[in-house]
Amino acid sequence: MKRREFVILLGGAIAWPLAAHTQHGERMRRVGALMTLAADGAVAQARNAAFLQGLQQSGWTVGRNLRIEYRWAAGSADDTRKYAAELAALAPDVILAAGSGAATPLLQATRSVPIVFAHVPDPVGAGLINSLARPGGNVTGFTSFEYGMGGKWLELLKQIAPGVKRAAVIRDPAITAGIGQWGAINAVASSVGLEVIPMNVRDADDIEHAVAAFARGANDGLIVTGSGLAVLHRDLIVTLAARHKLPTVYYDRYFVAAGGLISYGPDYLEIYRQAAGYVDRILRGERPADLPVQAPTKYELVINLKTARALGLDVPPTLLARADEVIE
Repeated sequence: MKRREFVILLGGAIAWPLAAHTQHGERMRRVGALMTLAADGAVAQARNAAFLQGLQQSGWTVGRNLRIEYRWAAGSADDTRKYAAELAALAPDVILAAGSGAATPLLQATRSVPIVFAHVPDPVGAGLINSLARPGGNVTGFTSFEYGMGGKWLELLKQIAPGVKRAAVIRDPAITAGIGQWGAINAVASSVGLEVIPMNVRDADDIEHAVAAFARGANDGLIVTGSGLAVLHRDLIVTLAARHKLPTVYYDRYFVAAGGLISYGPDYLEIYRQAAGYVDRILRGERPADLPVQAPTKYELVINLKTARALGLDVPPTLLARADEVIE
């Protein structure tokens, strides 16, 4: 069995035969899942596992009383739109949308099938819902962070690398979050003594060329904002930051685990477990319009000391004391 097939099987993406009832007399429910990453990526596997764990904790087991139809877009906007239409046409009981990149095309494809999104920074600004407290339509879910988080990333960059004077902000300009995160970062940059430059990227070549061009000066750093694009090219971004000696702040611990310097952001696995809870409530009869959008309650600060040493940085003891995780 090929590795990709094995991963998909573990993720529950096997096409179970359609049936109104299972052999135990339970009604088989159908859930769609539009995932913007590739099925065999470590981040995608971990998030899907957390989602399945949350479903199981609520009494749902794939193959017994639940069928999941997965679509993995692997970073392709065209495939995401195509898969959104496919899932909407299947008319499942509810669809999980992994981020705004998945939620937006799903809402364009259906106004009737319930949608639960995970880690959308600004669902109101993206036009997904009317308000956080009263979503109002067929969509609800969980945010990842407010745009104001960008100010925190800038502060962390100055704390861990005081010599940095200029920072490029890697963002995906094709999504609402890419625009919003840049706006928030730019608004506070002068107050922390940093010049910030937007780095608009759409693929691996964009990232490599843009970082190489930016890193020609001294006292430079990077901010990596949240997007499916950043996750898809995580290893490349971490490699480029190391190659060009750029202190970099990330929004997710997975980058730091892969060799990045420092991250501050929510526990994304917990967001997927919580999303499973909303899927459960909808399967049991509740409406998305009645389920308020929720924000993360915990944020994680993660530091990679090995990377700090490679960059010649002395991490302040006060910063180490605040860290939730330190990677040696």
